[in-house]
Parts: sequence; structure tokens; C-alpha cells
Amino acid sequence: MPIGLAYIAGHLDHERHEIKVLDLMFSEDHLAEVEATVKEFQPQMIGLSIRNLSNHSYMNTIWALPVSKEVIERIRTVSDAVIVCGGPAFSIMPSECLDFLGADLGLSGDAGETFAALADRMQDGERSYFDLPGLVYKKDGQIVKNEGFCTSEFAKPPRLEDLDMARYNKAGFGIGILTKLGGFYYPANASEAQIDESGWRVIRPIDEVVAEVKSMKERFDMKKVFFVDNGFNLPLDHAKSLCSQLIEADVNIRWNTCLAPFNCDMELIGLMKDAGCGLVMMVNRGGNPGDMGSMVEENDALAEVCRMCDDGGLHYNIGKQFGEPGETRESVDNKLEFLRSINPAVANLRVGVSVMPGTEVAVIAKQEGLIKDESELVKPTFYIADEVKDWIVDYLKDQVDQDPRWNLS
Repeated sequence: MPIGLAYIAGHLDHERHEIKVLDLMFSEDHLAEVEATVKEFQPQMIGLSIRNLSNHSYMNTIWALPVSKEVIERIRTVSDAVIVCGGPAFSIMPSECLDFLGADLGLSGDAGETFAALADRMQDGERSYFDLPGLVYKKDGQIVKNEGFCTSEFAKPPRLEDLDMARYNKAGFGIGILTKLGGFYYPANASEAQIDESGWRVIRPIDEVVAEVKSMKERFDMKKVFFVDNGFNLPLDHAKSLCSQLIEADVNIRWNTCLAPFNCDMELIGLMKDAGCGLVMMVNRGGNPGDMGSMVEENDALAEVCRMCDDGGLHYNIGKQFGEPGETRESVDNKLEFLRSINPAVANLRVGVSVMPGTEVAVIAKQEGLIKDESELVKPTFYIADEVKDWIVDYLKDQVDQDPRWNLS
């Protein structure tokens, strides 16, 4: 469900602007639907939400940006509207995305309030919007990005009435409800995560979150929600308080979320279960493959959280990367042995590291000649350590065939 798109629409001034939300999730011909909608509605400004750069799968790689580029090119054939791009993927590489997509403007960061301000200024005929933080645009043939990112308090609710909520409910997707956000990457281990509340770019009041859950159930009869969260259990007290208030409010709804594989205890697992949590997703980098002591330490911490989930009757999915810098036959077998020692509902074995800008792997990829510049990472790029790259795919295929709960991507 395009929850970000709904938040953007919700922040616009509906008394000043006529608004149309086009959700293409269930579209059978997205280009034709875009063209028909633009022709009928005749917008002056069009916003596109770019959620993913790719599907981050080595085994079945899909680059997402060309689809958005096609949409923009189709719009250009029938409209002179100003096209503005944003969203999580755009915010990772804003300049590169704007250049590739050919949009007029971009907004990097949480852009609810900023997009609304941009719409107001454009309607007023102002050209002074170039001072907005996080704005990306072209000037004299060059891409210019203003300092900082757009920021949002997510104070206004998402505009969901324009989405096919009944169809989402029937499909079992659930509805995304924002609790808090950290960076644009999920924390991989305790040392990389901000445990206290001051480290989060957005952390919503718990009573506001609970009220939104109740409202969504009453308005749309949703059977399931997904708490959009960079690690539900961080900070621990915040997670426990949210669960306690959900229980007290007697919301009676099923929900899933992401759980950081550290900073957890049995009390939280019990509260999550009692509050309606049916599944958590854990993604673990697994330490440095070149340092077996580090790997053992990371796996021990993850195994402890998995044991808590097993003991508390809370189902979990888990992901493991193979082919990281320093990966060896020994470290691969160590990871496989670890996966056999736990009891996940699903284990996702990922071949290679989907290289993202600003990461340690990006630095190594450049040093080893995989890329010349991080700007190339706007396209799907995977790092696989030399010591395992010739055999890792076939080896993991054999392992996955032995357990129906394992899959390879």
C-alpha cells in the first residue's frame, strides 16, 4: 500500500487545491491509466512517489526506475504539468534519480509539509520555491540540490479514501501505520542503531498511533496493519508502552512489523503477542565474515531473540546475506548452520550485497573496481566476495532445496 503517497496527499490544503490520487498497485495497464487520468484531470502539478531503486534481488533483479521514467515520458505527451518526484528511493540518491527520470523537481526526505508548501507557492505564481530545503532541480544544465532534507512531523493523517481499501483488505496486505523512522536504512546491529528516542528523525506519540489504528479499523474494517518502523523494539520502553496501550484500548487487530535482532526481552515479546502481533521480520547482517568471532557474537545475539520469539509463540521471518566482503566457505557454512539452529516461518537467503551509497560496502566496491563512482549505484549493483562468487549460487540452491521454508533471492 502506498502509505507515503497517502501522507503526501493528506498534507495538501484541500480547500485550496483540487486533488487526485492515482494508485497503480492493481493496474493492468499503468501507462494507459496514467495517460487517461492526466487527460481527464488536467493537473498543474504531478507528484510521483519512488519507493524502491530496485527489488534488491540478485537472482531476479528488477530495476524500478525505468518504470517511473516511462510514466513521466507518457505524461509529457499529454501534459505540461510540473512533475515532482520524491519518496524513499529518491531520497537515497536524489540528484542521480532526478537526472535519470527527467522530472522537473524533486524533494528528498519526508516531504509532506514541503510538497504542500510547494503546491501553495506554485498556485500563487511564486518562483521563490527554490529556497525549500531538500529541493532538487536543474539549473543551467546542472543538477542542484539544496542543503538538508525535507522534514515532517506526520501531523496530518494519510488520505486513504482515494485508495481501494477494500481490495487491499481482501489481498491481505494490511495498512501501513507509521510509528517512528530513523535513517533510510534499517539498523543492522546494536552499534549502528540509535537506541534512545533522540536518534529518530520521526517518533510519533503513542496515543496518536493507537488512535490511528482504531480509526483505520472503524473506517475500513481492516483485518491487519503493518507498523512502519526501523526496528519496533528500539527504544524498548517505547515499544512496550505502545503494546500496553494497544491492549488497553482493546483494538483487537492483527499486525506485523520489523524487529531489530537485539535490545529485546521476554516481556516485550509477550506484550507484542498479547497486543495482536502475528509476525516479525528480522534482517541481520551477521557480523564480519572475515572475523569469525564477530560473526559468532552477532549470531548469538540474534539466536537469543529468535529463542524469545519461539518461547513466546511469536512467528518470525529472517534474512541472511551471503557473499559479503570477507566471505569464505567457512563463514557461509557458519551462516547455514545458524539458520538450521533456529525455527523461522521463512528464511530468505540473499545472494550478494545490494550496494547502496554511503555504506562500507560501497567503499569496498569502489576500491575493488566494481564501480568507479557511487553515482553508478542508481542502477542495481551487487557485491559478491571473490572467494565465493564462482560457486555460491549453486551451493545455496542445493541448500534451499532441502528446506521448504527457505528461499533464495
